[in-house]
Amino acid sequence: MLHDIMGLDRALPWLLTAFALGYGAGSIPFGIAISRLFGLRDPRKVGSGNIGATNVLRSGHRGAAALTLMGDALKGAVPVLVLMGWGDLSAQAAALGALIGHCFPIWLRFRGGKGVATFLGTVVALHTWTGIGAAIIWLVAARLSRISSVGALAATASAPLWLVAFSRWEAVLAVTIAVLIVWIRHAENIRRLIQDQEPRIGSGGSSVND
Repeated sequence: MLHDIMGLDRALPWLLTAFALGYGAGSIPFGIAISRLFGLRDPRKVGSGNIGATNVLRSGHRGAAALTLMGDALKGAVPVLVLMGWGDLSAQAAALGALIGHCFPIWLRFRGGKGVATFLGTVVALHTWTGIGAAIIWLVAARLSRISSVGALAATASAPLWLVAFSRWEAVLAVTIAVLIVWIRHAENIRRLIQDQEPRIGSGGSSVND
């Protein structure tokens, strides 16, 4: 593997390249592109103004929201899978690049989504069972709490724990950094949760994950 046979100084250009490629993929605004394709309103002008699937769903078009969710997950998974041949560190750099690209896309003045779908896409690519475990936590927590952001926060927080459980220590640091990014993007949701003001699923409120 790349990072096994090269020193960090020699590997750094490759890691930066992997990060840049991940960022480029992650910054593709599927929510905007798909909304335009279906003749829907720009998601940046609806609800929370985020570009992710949850906000696209506010248009009332479930198909467009589903395609956005799929696109946001794939743009996290694909660069990780492609660059895995360069080694674990390169795959992790691509994962972080994709997540940061989605949350802070340069083309949209760094105003992107909250990163949950892209996060899960990268984690599934890094370690499939961890991604599946996190997705299950997402569904269960959201169903029990009836609060979308609770599912997202619980799912992302569980990912490093799943990696530890499966002894995939090499990815724990990168995934933990990714969790922090997603939680920072959910700062407003966390504030509303603390104040017991976060709308529940189906209430018509403004709780938005992505």
